[in-house]
Formats: sequence, C-alpha cells, structure tokens
Amino acid sequence: MKKLSARRRHPLAAVVVLLLALAATGGLYAAFAPAGKAQADETAQSLAIEEGKKLYAVGCASCHGTGGQGTTDGPSLVGVGSAAVDFQVGTGRMPAQQPGVQVPKKKVIYTQAEIDQLAAYVASLGAGPITPTDKQVDPAGADVAKGGELFRNNCAQCHNFTGKGGALTHGKYAPDLEGVSPKHIYEAMQTGPQSMPSFPDTTMPNQQKKDIIAYIQTVNGSETASPGGLSLGGLGPVSEGLFTWIFGLGALIATAVWVAAHTAKAKKS
Repeated sequence: MKKLSARRRHPLAAVVVLLLALAATGGLYAAFAPAGKAQADETAQSLAIEEGKKLYAVGCASCHGTGGQGTTDGPSLVGVGSAAVDFQVGTGRMPAQQPGVQVPKKKVIYTQAEIDQLAAYVASLGAGPITPTDKQVDPAGADVAKGGELFRNNCAQCHNFTGKGGALTHGKYAPDLEGVSPKHIYEAMQTGPQSMPSFPDTTMPNQQKKDIIAYIQTVNGSETASPGGLSLGGLGPVSEGLFTWIFGLGALIATAVWVAAHTAKAKKS
C-alpha cells in the first residue's frame, strides 16, 4: 500500500488560526469585563450603604427612626431619595440642632464623602429623586430671560423677584438664594424642602431648571447693576416708592415744623 502523503497546510492557515484566537479572547473579554465592572460598582455601592447606615445610626436615627420610618420628632425618609439628603445635609440644615417651624441653614459638619454615604443609605430605603450630576446643574448656555420668566411665575411669590427671600406664615420664611450653589438650587426644586413645593422633571424639565439657576446667578452677580440705587432687599419699585414716600414726606413735615417755629420766634422778637 502506498503511504498517504501528508497534506500541505495552506500558507494563510496560521493567520486564520491567530485571528480566531484573538477573536475568541476579545469575545471572552467583552463577556466578562462588563460583568466584572458591574460587580465592582455593586460592591462599592454596598460599602457606601453600609457606611451610610453607621453614620445614620449616630446622627439621624434619634429623630427619623432606626429604619428611616420617622418619629414624632422627624418625618419618614423612605422615598425622599439621595437628592434630599444631599441638600439637607450639604447645606447644614441636618442634623437639626433643635425642632422648630423651619430648620435654618448652618455650618456643614459632614464631608462630601460622608454625605454621599448617607445619601446612598437613605436612597436604599425607597426610590426617590437622585442627586444631580454636574452636567445637569451647569447653567452654561442657559436662557437667562426664560429663567427669569419661570422664576417670576413659580418662585418670586416667596423668594421675591431677585431671590432675596421673604417672610411666610407661621414663622416660616423663604431663604435668600444669593450664593447658593447650582446643585443645591436644583435639588431644592427636585425635592421641595420645608414649605417649598417640588418641581420634578415631569413638571419642570432639566433645561428649565438650568434656566432658573442661570437667572438667579445673573441677578445676584457682582456685574449686575441696580439702577434704582439702594436695593432695599430687592423687593421692587413698590417698596422703594413707599420708602421714598414715608421718609420724604417725613422730612418735608419736619422741615415745615422747623420753619414755622422759627418764623413765630422771629415775629415775637
């Protein structure tokens, strides 16, 4: 019998095998790399929740309950979301020093990392508004005129038309918005803290929130001039006219009394 002659390999066979090996390796990487990244993110989130739970037990549970269910001293936190925590704790309003009709802004006692951990834990109690990203709150390129219209229609009744704040009923008040960070303004619109109504994205889309932020920053900016002179709290032309009327009329009356008194003395002499 004749020996079978060995088959000759095609010159491109090695190249094909190499390409198949690389494709298989790439496929495996594509299959496992995202899963590994997702697992790492999940682990980091779990650690943040765990650390946040510890911070919550020390600084929040006495008023809001051990599971965030609320007590007579504090409301339930189930479903308030991470945005509410970032606003309340990030502005120093929480933890509150003492109960009252309205919790004032004060010095922040937590670091941003700790605030993020607290927010992660509270967010795990129930779905709610999420802390916005830097891109969501950046007012660059926003329509200031449109923001002014939105602010006057939705916010000026309490904060007045330049955001200087004002008194409300039962000892409550709308705070001054000058110097407030865009993120906290956005979160306040999202969550409706204190007596403020909430404006979720379904009611006020992201772009409209950015327009309002741009307006607030513009009217309270150092480059914005006040053509009326003294702003008198930014309450507007009615209050400024009333101020002029009261003090101007008072000055005229005082002058008239002084002139009359001196005229009477001059006649007697």
